[in-house]
Amino acid sequence: MRFFGNIEAKTDAKGRVFLPATFRKVLQASGEESLVVRTDLSEQCLVLYPESVWNKRMDEMFARAEDFDDDERLVVRQYVAQAEMVTLDGNGRFLLSKRLLQAAGINQCVRFLGMNDTIEIWATERTEQTFLPKDEFKARIKAIMKKNPDQ
Repeated sequence: MRFFGNIEAKTDAKGRVFLPATFRKVLQASGEESLVVRTDLSEQCLVLYPESVWNKRMDEMFARAEDFDDDERLVVRQYVAQAEMVTLDGNGRFLLSKRLLQAAGINQCVRFLGMNDTIEIWATERTEQTFLPKDEFKARIKAIMKKNPDQ
């Protein structure tokens, strides 16, 4: 399952937003019905995970975290506690809680960015900060593509 694209939308007064049709089609083709949303670890945006992707990441995290290591349990607890389950209604909308909207600085206009197996949700005015100038982008993508994936 891969998401890509850059699509604008708006939240309504209740915090509901339409998941773009291109992303809904990917979910439907994969048989996904539920989604998990949480704040991003390093950026002021939200990350939307198909439930199967979230579950796989949780399995990996719990497999790595030691049950009796208090520090690791604290990190896992905080990561999981910041997540919320969302489902699409019959119109393809889902509700973003006030807590998540505030954390991402979202007022009304949002931008969905497909990021492989997840979807980022940004306040539209913040997305300009997420992109590099063309020449810098070109240099960095070349550097990434020269890396050996087996390292």
